[in-house]
Amino acid sequence: MAKIPTAIRVAKFRSPIFLTIALSLLLGALAAQDRDGDSGRYVILNAQYGTEHNHVDVTNRLRELARRDLQFRVEYNTINADPAPGRSKVLRVYARDMNGEERAFDFRDGSIFDGAQFRGWQRADWGDEHWQGGWNGRYAEHEHDADRRDFRDDHDADRHRDHDSGEFLILSAQYGTERRHVDVTHRLKELARRDVRFRMDNHTFGVDPDYGHHKVLRIYARDHEGRERMFEYLEHGWVDGSQFRGWGRGEWANENERWSGRWNLEEHEHEHDRR
Repeated sequence: MAKIPTAIRVAKFRSPIFLTIALSLLLGALAAQDRDGDSGRYVILNAQYGTEHNHVDVTNRLRELARRDLQFRVEYNTINADPAPGRSKVLRVYARDMNGEERAFDFRDGSIFDGAQFRGWQRADWGDEHWQGGWNGRYAEHEHDADRRDFRDDHDADRHRDHDSGEFLILSAQYGTERRHVDVTHRLKELARRDVRFRMDNHTFGVDPDYGHHKVLRIYARDHEGRERMFEYLEHGWVDGSQFRGWGRGEWANENERWSGRWNLEEHEHEHDRR
């Protein structure tokens, strides 16, 4: 009986190994692409930092921050610009959703910016060089009119949607300061059933857990990969629930979805993302 040449036997033996390695590399590449922030709902067009009358384009700086980490605290020394010294400023990010509609996201000084909701965030391959929207967006003429129009548009659109398209599932909502805060999850559910956006202050929750101190609303949520994330909203800022799954129905934060209980979750998430 004729013998099979050694080279052929080795080739047959190695073929399954090569196929296994190739498949592993392909799956790894796909997983890395998903981790790279390509599952967000919005694509960033432009970023401005400052006030209505004094602001600068910080899109390039935002790209630098995106490559470093998923989250950061909004401050003038982080943005590397101070167009309005001595005044409270806002990082305003303009983005387009999957339906081609443009909208703005406001992040006030001191708040935590989370890029998970933006598609391709950490690759930083976003931004429209020809975007010429100005502070109030591409189509708005006055900030007040823009806020009211955005509010009505979101209100009408979300009345016809089941609010189940968000990226994050809410686990808990806490209002106050690090040393004194209260659970406002049930109150947040009531507000969510009324509308997709609201302006937040002491009267909103009917409680002042740390009188005389600046307070925040912190919403703790879980993403599609099961990781906890924290979203922070300062007093008198807008809370937009469109990024949260099941927002309008208030069908979240149930007994099966437990919050870890950590107030300073962002520190844990920074460490987790770097590992």
